Amino acid sequence: MNDTTVLNHVAGRNVIDSPGNDYKGPSNVSTTNACKLCTPLGATLAFKGVENAVSFLHGSQGCATYMRRYIISHFREPMDIASSALGEKNAIYGGGPNLKKGLLNAMQKYGAGVIGVATTCLTETIGDDVARLLIEFREEFKDLPLAHLVHVSTPSYSGTHMDGFHGAVKAIADQLCVEKAPANSRVNLFSGMVSPADIRHLKEIVRGFGVEPILLPDYSETLDAPALLEYENIPSGGTSVADIRAMSGARASIELGRAISTQDTAGTSLAERFNTPLFRLGLPMGIRETDALFAALKSITGFEAPRDLLLERGRYIDSLVDGHKYVSGLKAVVYGEEDLCIGLTSFLAEIGVKPVLVATGAKNRNLAAHIEAACGSVLREMPIIREGADFFDIVEEAKTLAPDLLVGHSKGQRAAREWNIPLLRVGFPIHDRFGGQRLLHLGYRGAQSLFDRLVNLVLEKKQNDSDIGYGYL
Repeated sequence: MNDTTVLNHVAGRNVIDSPGNDYKGPSNVSTTNACKLCTPLGATLAFKGVENAVSFLHGSQGCATYMRRYIISHFREPMDIASSALGEKNAIYGGGPNLKKGLLNAMQKYGAGVIGVATTCLTETIGDDVARLLIEFREEFKDLPLAHLVHVSTPSYSGTHMDGFHGAVKAIADQLCVEKAPANSRVNLFSGMVSPADIRHLKEIVRGFGVEPILLPDYSETLDAPALLEYENIPSGGTSVADIRAMSGARASIELGRAISTQDTAGTSLAERFNTPLFRLGLPMGIRETDALFAALKSITGFEAPRDLLLERGRYIDSLVDGHKYVSGLKAVVYGEEDLCIGLTSFLAEIGVKPVLVATGAKNRNLAAHIEAACGSVLREMPIIREGADFFDIVEEAKTLAPDLLVGHSKGQRAAREWNIPLLRVGFPIHDRFGGQRLLHLGYRGAQSLFDRLVNLVLEKKQNDSDIGYGYL
């Protein structure tokens, strides 16, 4: 097997396929414990990052209930998702009337200024034309003060939650930023699906270069809010419509994510429609990828990186000198969202951990090439790369690799417990630990946090496995 081989385990058979290609075998193969989430779930998260916005699912009420439960258990914040609540009759005659009634309710009961409408499997299958229905809605109720309506197609059978997230961000940029704004000195930043703590740190980094960022989406407050005496129907925070419209006049856009390089995104849309320069980078995890972000910001602004952020880089390197002996040579299995997997693999390679398997539920992302580009010569041997994998596949493959640790979200907990190895919890969802919304992954500070957590997990296992225990390591 060469470096760019993807190993697909299908129906009990090992099938060699090239990276980025869908498996063309039997169509009756089931998924067991998916390594991805619903496409519209990602869209609801993106809409949550717009000021005064309500996420709205055009589909059955069960979809909204499931997604609310998943999001709340990770972020520990209220997550209202409106729904058109379709039933059997609507599956036959269409869901237009329910959609329109639901939109009116969202505006009247929540006071929504923006409503992000995401479709579901049901409405995509029956063929509801949401764009046409929204035109009808605007015409029928033009005498009312209507909210801004943004819609995105997100059937779960055509992608993952990351597709829904990026699709919603592009829809917001396309449908709310429709005219060329006056030139301004700001920098657009499309961060991808990262934690609220990551978003706050990214804003700090950009401001350190003397410019004000426009982040889309920005759920750093809406999904990690302070305690309030009175409940807010719509949490404060988020990117304002005025800022979204100003994006077309920004000096440049930075879009984080290597795996989206072949997709039409918000960044490419602004570049094509308004000639806004676009810098496409990987998630800034570890030294190499964070250095690339700093270089891009220097190129855009003409300013050097601030001293306090460079000190963080130096302290992180010093910690690698102190702590590499604890983790060097360990073997890791990495899983989760495709761009997070790329960033984590780069980070692990830099600290001396050997990724032996990298798996994601997404398909056609050319993961092997992106990992090779992100890691460069730091990665001495390419790991096995799995696209379109579920957790049955991941666990079966990982058993043969004898990993020392798992790196990913909470779904790896059972395997980690069975194999008695540490699980470094990162990304989304984290249901079995507290504070997932405050985990920092990005920048030199995020790398420092990840490294400290990883070393301490390894040391804790060494203590727990010892017959005599250790008081000094």
